[in-house]
Amino acid sequence: MAFVAGFIDAVVGGGGLIQIPALLIAFPDKAVATLFGTNKIAAISGTSVAAYQYSQRIRFDYRLLIIVSLAAFTASFLGAKAVSMVRADILRPVILIILILMLIYVYTNKNLGAVQTKVLPFAKQLLLGSLIGLVVGFYDGFFGPGTGSFLILGFVVLLRFDFLTASGYAKLINCVTNTSALLVFIRSWNYLLGIGLLMAVFNIAGNIIGSRMALREGNGFVRKIFLVVVSLMILRYGYDVFQEFLS
Repeated sequence: MAFVAGFIDAVVGGGGLIQIPALLIAFPDKAVATLFGTNKIAAISGTSVAAYQYSQRIRFDYRLLIIVSLAAFTASFLGAKAVSMVRADILRPVILIILILMLIYVYTNKNLGAVQTKVLPFAKQLLLGSLIGLVVGFYDGFFGPGTGSFLILGFVVLLRFDFLTASGYAKLINCVTNTSALLVFIRSWNYLLGIGLLMAVFNIAGNIIGSRMALREGNGFVRKIFLVVVSLMILRYGYDVFQEFLS
């Protein structure tokens, strides 16, 4: 599952959608925070490799990248601290609605993210990028699954990036948010080191293959995988919400 998660995560994010359920099934008696920390060990390993792959082909504005990363780092740290204080199930119906709207919006806008349609002024990029970093960064630290997909859509819709460029930015920022959240989990001893390192090896392999395919196939391929992953996320969150409603 870590290999599959790495492949999907390298293209459009959403690897946690696969890794976290796998951990929950394999270790039903472990604390959720411990499994989240274990997931981060594998995720940050694979995402770092994918980020390097993208950096070889995509031209980044490092001023924008650094500011957005700082915002995301801070928010992710706060989100990870909030895991033990807020019930995650409260957020699931809200996330489900957001995902459905995301799917409809991307599917109906066929040319969305095909090319970078407009270059926004740097000040506006900075403002919107920081907002993306704060909101998605907190979500990553607090919950996690689908972070890369949310980052990609934010960059495509708000900053007008194409899908491939947005995916590259998402990988680098996701590395930062994963690092921030992982620091919190390590400090509280919420991780399974051996399992995390084993998953990291397979996650890295999946990320290498996924990032190479994304760079070779281009925006159309990334968009299709994005729609598939968001659809799977809707099914997952829809199932969770339905189960909570029945209980």
